[in-house]
Amino acid sequence: MAIEPIRPTDAKARGLAKTLLRSARSAALATLTAKGHPFASLASLATDVDGTPLILVSALSGHTANLEADPRASLLIAPGGKGDPLAHPRITLLVRAQKVERESEDGRRIRRRFLARQPKAALYADFPDFSFFALGIERASLNGGFGRAYELDAADILSDCSRAQALIEAEEGAIAHMNADHADAVRLYASALLGARDGAWRISGLDPDGCDLTLGDKALRLPFDEPVTDPDALRKTLVALAGRARAA
Repeated sequence: MAIEPIRPTDAKARGLAKTLLRSARSAALATLTAKGHPFASLASLATDVDGTPLILVSALSGHTANLEADPRASLLIAPGGKGDPLAHPRITLLVRAQKVERESEDGRRIRRRFLARQPKAALYADFPDFSFFALGIERASLNGGFGRAYELDAADILSDCSRAQALIEAEEGAIAHMNADHADAVRLYASALLGARDGAWRISGLDPDGCDLTLGDKALRLPFDEPVTDPDALRKTLVALAGRARAA
């Protein structure tokens, strides 16, 4: 009897996929050349509120011309770790790229979120030959380690933002408030709840399913126990997490 290598998708697999994507700062981007040959390169990565991967690329790069000719691409996120690299979780996302209009509402939000995750990109983000692309997820292949393979749909990875417009509108102000007035709580989110080293951690993004934390070139994902869709629910969740962190 043949052994089915793909496990049924469960909450643990969805959570791992979201964490891998939301905590990544770079990924291997594979595009298609004019002759149909896969072309892999390295790209800095951020995510939109719903988790859609975002990249900032130069018109001089080969992968940019490839995406403009054929928007199909894939992203490999593989953080790795000690020992056998194949023993660590990784995810391959099949995506379809779309250039973002800079002056649109989406464009301004995407620029802000990207630079919050990749602050050094501010040096060149506004150069005329650079553009943001949103990489719409079509499906994904998750490998959680040996014997833990899953096939996921976009809905398994992306956050549901259909009722979260109020949260999206409040995100920028909420991040500024937390980083300025509750820096001690943010530090505890990272150190007490996620086991990271102590330091001046900052929130770089908020969404219905969690928040993204950064310290220099380090990035972490703090998931919420339950989705939040409005500023009041967000405040209550962050207060509860701070209390849990202080108790820890």
